[in-house]
Amino acid sequence: MDQGAAEPLAGDMRGRLSFWTMLTFTMANLPIVAQGIALLIFLPRYFASHLHVSLVVIGAAFAVVRLIDIGVDPLLGVLMDRTRTSLGRYRVWLLAGIPILMVSVWRLYFAPDGISMGYLVGWLLALYLATSILSLAYAAWGANLATAYHERTRLGAIAQPVTMAAGMIIIFLPALSKSLGGTDAQGVQAMGAFIIVAAPIAIGFTAWRTPERVAPQAAGLAFNALDYWRLITRPAVLRLSLAAMALSLGPGWQGALYLFFANEILGFSIPVAAGLVGAGLIGGAVGAPLFALISRRIGKPRTLMVATTTYSVGMFSFLLVHDGNVLSGALVLGLLGFAQAGWLIMMGAMMADVGDDVRLEQGRERMGLLYSLVTGATKIAGALAFAVSYPLLAALGFRPGEGAANSHQALVGLELAYYIGPVCFVMLGGLCFIGWRLTAEQHGEIRRQLDARDAAQSDAMGVPFPP
Repeated sequence: MDQGAAEPLAGDMRGRLSFWTMLTFTMANLPIVAQGIALLIFLPRYFASHLHVSLVVIGAAFAVVRLIDIGVDPLLGVLMDRTRTSLGRYRVWLLAGIPILMVSVWRLYFAPDGISMGYLVGWLLALYLATSILSLAYAAWGANLATAYHERTRLGAIAQPVTMAAGMIIIFLPALSKSLGGTDAQGVQAMGAFIIVAAPIAIGFTAWRTPERVAPQAAGLAFNALDYWRLITRPAVLRLSLAAMALSLGPGWQGALYLFFANEILGFSIPVAAGLVGAGLIGGAVGAPLFALISRRIGKPRTLMVATTTYSVGMFSFLLVHDGNVLSGALVLGLLGFAQAGWLIMMGAMMADVGDDVRLEQGRERMGLLYSLVTGATKIAGALAFAVSYPLLAALGFRPGEGAANSHQALVGLELAYYIGPVCFVMLGGLCFIGWRLTAEQHGEIRRQLDARDAAQSDAMGVPFPP
């Protein structure tokens, strides 16, 4: 069967979740997304402009933290997959990440002026640990919540309104602070306060109201350490990991330079530039359900490649934005958000499909470990985005301080860096899926065998499945 063919109706309906169950689950993503946007776009500039930390120190700190943190994710993934408690497997980890997130956000968003690199590295490590715990638990739980091939893209599409809400709140907090007479620094601190308040409420609601199904281990399949090596070197996993790195490095590079580019090249004030990020979030909310529908016709990998091509072409649309024209800037950012939503929901759904194939073969849950490989790849990308782009701007003579005067040569360097990096990496990410072989029909058969084996194992143990 061709990879773009639609899954049979029976496969579409099996395990179909209600809209409200999916929406309830995605509430946990609200503080995770809010923190991710604030960290990517606002916090580095806050360190440079208001806490007077040099670009080189910021780039080095992010690089060091990312490289240290990379080894944490696989360990977390293995521990999560082996967890079995009365609260479930991934729910307990989601709850455990809340206090770590709250404390680390407080220490970074309300940091004193002139912080040392040691302070920055230490609390960034804590923040990334919290983000890793929450992101991995959320992704692995979602993969076990929505099990049918097209249900996973549907879950990703339904998550977009929550993503948009989180982003809208974060990007408009600086403008709100400004309108109330606050400074840019107080706007960033308002973001931190929002994340601290939202984390226990949103994540706690998801943990309280969402069911979790813990799949039983297959009988007769003993643990083998080589299983982990076979999993890591699996061609589909290698492709997804490389793609995740490229597809994170492109937007990460763009996000790291966005406020500088929008202010110096496009002529937007910082509050307006920040507000325009909302257009990207709206574009993502529109794009996610549309790409989910497209994937039912042409398959997930082809849909992903359509999204990456759209993004790459859309980056050059910034050439049409002049003299701080808000409408044209919003349209371009909306197009980029539209495209990015397409590959994000496809990537998550395809890794879940691979996880089912791995569990059928190895007899044990590996979702946490699989998603940790993806998050590890994105952390490498995050380290490179800041470690390369910020020192590059410094080498080109670009000065980030408020009111700083930059030469024509420095501004040309900023513009070229803003275009070339994201386009090259996003196109590479799309190319990773040429020849992808896990089709809707093949996944349907994998799920049929898994469900039959799980039911038999549960019957043998005297435990109903699903609970």
